[in-house]
Amino acid sequence: MFVNKCHHVLSTRTSTRRLLKGVTTWKRCLTTGSREPEGPVVATEIPGPRSRSLLQELNSIQQASSVQFFADYEKSSGNYIMDVDGNALLDVYMQISSMPLGYNHPAMLEALADPVNQKIIANRPALGVFPAKDWPNRLKNVLLEKEVAPPGLSHITTMMCGSCSNENAFKNIFIWYAEKQRQGAPFTKEEIESCMINEKPGSPHYSIMSFKGAFHGRTLGCLSTTHSKYIHKMDIPAFDWPIASFPEYKYPLEENVRENQQEDKRCIAEVEELFERYKNEKRMPVAGVIIEPIQAEGGDNHASSEFFQELQRVTRKHGAALLIDEVQTGGGPTGKMWCHEHFNLSTPPDVMTFSKKMQLGGYYHLEDFKPKQGYRVFNTWMGDPSKVILLEAILEIIKKENLLDRVTRVGDYMLKNLKDLQNEHSNTINAVRGRGTFIAFNCASSQLRDAIVKKLLTKGIQAGGCGSQAVRLRPALTFTERHADIFFDALRSVLKE
Repeated sequence: MFVNKCHHVLSTRTSTRRLLKGVTTWKRCLTTGSREPEGPVVATEIPGPRSRSLLQELNSIQQASSVQFFADYEKSSGNYIMDVDGNALLDVYMQISSMPLGYNHPAMLEALADPVNQKIIANRPALGVFPAKDWPNRLKNVLLEKEVAPPGLSHITTMMCGSCSNENAFKNIFIWYAEKQRQGAPFTKEEIESCMINEKPGSPHYSIMSFKGAFHGRTLGCLSTTHSKYIHKMDIPAFDWPIASFPEYKYPLEENVRENQQEDKRCIAEVEELFERYKNEKRMPVAGVIIEPIQAEGGDNHASSEFFQELQRVTRKHGAALLIDEVQTGGGPTGKMWCHEHFNLSTPPDVMTFSKKMQLGGYYHLEDFKPKQGYRVFNTWMGDPSKVILLEAILEIIKKENLLDRVTRVGDYMLKNLKDLQNEHSNTINAVRGRGTFIAFNCASSQLRDAIVKKLLTKGIQAGGCGSQAVRLRPALTFTERHADIFFDALRSVLKE
């Protein structure tokens, strides 16, 4: 491995090629129009001395043990994140999948520089009571635009983040379910009085079904549907809600078709059994089912289109709502705006939550899920118009540069290269999988996974883990084959070492 005078850490092949060209300066990236490093720059260990000093300072005032390093966002650019010690890292993790165009994209900076937009940012409204005059048009022209909204979902409720989106979507589902039981009748005196002391009939015992390995957030209701890591749930009271098995497939998929089909059937049968048990034995009928198109935090666990089609059929059969959580998969990383579009569902999901790449949170839903009364789903901000400004700029770039097509092309390129590496290092990595650039592979053990992620960091690659053994890749939509080659040079070197 060569290290040139600017500390660019690259593989032998890549370094030699660039050193011959005399490349030691910043280069304008044609993809984003911003200035990116030509390659990773590793000047210190990571975290470096300045990061460690800042961590000590932060830890004195709050719990900060999850901090990996301190970033310099003023200097970060495109697909590269800069830290405070001068390291430039190719970021294939992108703030846990929440940066669609990378860092400091000119279109986003330009939107923030607009004097009209500055007044929107400066005067943040309580949207539920005092929205601005242009708010209906912004919703229709940005979030409900034909190429953005999930097909078949015409209503939207905006929120702040993924957790509060799911939390309030549960409320919408419970309200919808109760309205069906009430058959349009007004609230009774008994319901009004009993709900104030958390008792029936005003506080009915309904439930939300979720899946083993799921992650839907850390707020109280969401935690009862989150089952990925114990540290999220320890010491927190939870609802007695049903938990079904999510399919655990054998890889490669093409060599295990029959076994995986049987796994789908096993999990759907369990869903059916839980619907019946919670209705008849527990007296806590399932009002809704929440599921991720790909279980991200739980380990990038995939399920087939047939599984999701059958799940929708069973959910509808039992009169419950299907809520698809697209907080991490939404916004384009799978090659479609929404991952569930890959599944060819017979009808739209009843509710679909989003956040991360969409900059603000919220959920799309069918008209039937709009409450009849005001204040039933409400908080002070109900979203953030300033984030819709950024989202509008993002969506324009996605469309202008055909980024969803790029994601599909680059994702295919990455999966091919990863499968080649898997064949070369079958004792180290396995189960390569993904849609678009939403990609993961497993390591032989959790200790090996952690070692690979740390080794990649020393070579200037910021990656992430999920589940117990997976390395996950969450690059920006602007990620290209050139960036992928830099990543593969580093990964190949790590696997050889």
